[in-house]
Formats: sequence, C-alpha cells, structure tokens
Amino acid sequence: MNTDRAADNAALPQAERALQDIRKDILSMAFAPGEPVSERALQDRYGMSRTPIRAALAALTAEGLVDRDPRGGYVIAPIDLQEIRDLFEFREELEDTAVRLACVRARPEALAALRATVDRGRTDFRVEDWLASGLDVHVELAALSGNPFLRDAVRTVVGRALRLRWLLASDAAQREAAWQEHTEILDLVAAGDADEAARKVRLHTRAVRDQILEAVEGARRFLGTRGVVDHKRSDGDTQ
Repeated sequence: MNTDRAADNAALPQAERALQDIRKDILSMAFAPGEPVSERALQDRYGMSRTPIRAALAALTAEGLVDRDPRGGYVIAPIDLQEIRDLFEFREELEDTAVRLACVRARPEALAALRATVDRGRTDFRVEDWLASGLDVHVELAALSGNPFLRDAVRTVVGRALRLRWLLASDAAQREAAWQEHTEILDLVAAGDADEAARKVRLHTRAVRDQILEAVEGARRFLGTRGVVDHKRSDGDTQ
C-alpha cells in the first residue's frame, strides 16, 4: 500500500508533488511551527527545482501553513492559540447548521458510506489514515446537508486545524472517543433528530478544541516561543 502511494505521488506533476510533500511534513510536525525554511533547503530536501518549490510555498502561504519572513525566506506558521479559538467558534456554527440540514436531507446510502469512513478510523490504525478519516467525516457530514457551500467551508476550516490534530493522534482513548461521538451523531442524523444532533456536534467540536489547546500547552516547552503565539483580542476588538 505504501509502495502504491509512493508511485502515485511520483506520477504527479512536480508542483503538486512538492505541495503534497511539504504539506505532509508540516502537518506531521517534521517541520516545527516557527521554523525558518528556505527555497534552497527545500530544493535539496525534495530533489526538485526552484519553480515547483516556489509554487508549493505560495499555495501553503495561502493555506496559512507558511508565512513570509520579513527578513527574507519563509517560516512555518506558528500555532496561534487565539486562531484556534476563533477557528472552532466558526466551525461550531457551520457544523450546527450543516447537521440540522443533514437530518432532513441525508440519503440512506450516503449515511451508510459515512459510517464506513467512521469505522475505518477505528481499525487498521495509522496516524495519516486517522487524520484523513477525521477530515473526511466532518466534510462528508456537511455534504449530507446538500449545500456545497457549507461542505466547502467545513473542508477549509477542518483542514486548517489538521496540523493540530496530529498532537492528539497517538492517543488511543481519544481515537475511541472520536469514533463513539461520530457514531452517535450519525445515529441522530439517521433518526432525523436535528436538535440533539446539533447539540452533540457542538459538544464534540468543543471537546476537540479543548483537547487541542491542552495538547499545545503541554507541547509549549518543546515548540518554544517561536512555535506558539497567542494573539488575544481585547473585548472591544472586532479584528
């Protein structure tokens, strides 16, 4: 299976392969938050020319995973605690709306397919598969709403937090809890219970947020002051 994936990756255009390889190393924390990187170093690491590396860095900057360094070059985006709070506040509202619509619109075959995705995250565990499964679950749950704008918004917001989920992926108890919570939400969608499904989604989202904030705090001494920032707003700040 790994050989197949490597072959598929090698067949991609260089710019797309550079993007996938660098993104994977950022999400897996092979590059530490706050770590400076240069085009030349990335060319050497991935054995590619400047053009695909530069294109990948532009895409990763747009995704919020890489920042331009004012002194020149790039830096892996630090983990911003306030961004986590804002991200999950937005996600909670999005997923509440999406799951309520899903309770009305979800087709039985789509629900069955999503249950299979949820169950896949519980067995044959690999960190990469679990992370991808977690992303798929929330995106596909939003897709059950029948609204492509909600689906795409959830994909963006969940993908933005994917690096942070890596901090939780090695905990078997948290993986089991995620499976249980996802299963309960799908049962409620199947039953058409919009209020309870929305309540469970909010509880699940808040639990994930709190786990991530706790994990980041626990990792602060390893990540350092460059790796974790907290751009807290004052109560009157709307930015």
